[in-house]
Amino acid sequence: MSTPQLYTILVYSENIAGILNQITAVFTRRQVNIESLNVSASSTPGVHKYTITCFCTLEMVKMLKAQIEKRIDVLQARYFTDEDIFILESSLLKISTPAMLDNPEVCQIVRHHGGRIVEVNPTYSAVEKTGRTEEILSLYEDLNRLGVVRQFARSGRICITRGTREQLDDYLAEREREHSAGAQE
Repeated sequence: MSTPQLYTILVYSENIAGILNQITAVFTRRQVNIESLNVSASSTPGVHKYTITCFCTLEMVKMLKAQIEKRIDVLQARYFTDEDIFILESSLLKISTPAMLDNPEVCQIVRHHGGRIVEVNPTYSAVEKTGRTEEILSLYEDLNRLGVVRQFARSGRICITRGTREQLDDYLAEREREHSAGAQE
């Protein structure tokens, strides 16, 4: 049996009410915790993309993929390790403006981590950071160590494959060719 590791599962489906519940139920039945979940429109018109991360074994991720693809409205599911995809997350941190003004180290930390101050008012300042999970958490930990963080929010990961085309487009084109060939017979 393989060692658990972080997998990213990309699921493509039509935008149908209830499909998210069906997909997450697959994880619940297998007692696999979802680490992050992001849902958005994909580059293919009319298709939504679910980006799901979870820690599990290779055997379990293969089973999850197969079970997800059995859902009627799911077009395709694929799993990846971090080496196979380009990943980003976004985050927002609310920090105390008075503490930021009193301690020059706060702005130095924000700059060092590539963060961006996007709002400043007398009570708080908002910092935005986009990057890999570990970069975002490093900024948070450094600012939190100074006691200036009032709120912290982080998106689920978004990703694209390292290939040249959207793999779903190739799958849909092949499916259309098969459908057209079957209709001609």
